[in-house]
Amino acid sequence: MNRRSSPTARLLALLALVVGLIVVIVALGSALGGDDHGGSNGRAHAGQAKHRSAPQKEAPASYTIQNGDTLTSIAHETGVPVARIQALNPGVDPQILISGERLKLK
Repeated sequence: MNRRSSPTARLLALLALVVGLIVVIVALGSALGGDDHGGSNGRAHAGQAKHRSAPQKEAPASYTIQNGDTLTSIAHETGVPVARIQALNPGVDPQILISGERLKLK
């Protein structure tokens, strides 16, 4: 006699498989240093807690915009949040950053 599993049993088995895969992925990410997601630079990304303590470097007082910079890339490089850069530089259009222009960071 061939017994078929109920839809609920199949759903629970699938859910268990997905949860198991997530656990494995998280464990591998932690074991490998988490690549760019809070790994070697010690800074956490938005919404992510720090897992390692690293000495905080002090942000410079200003930053000279380089070709190809965005406010996000500047914030990542300097450790100053985008909102803070915008508050300190209200006349700067984030869509049009001019190379050579200096941004206040403090």
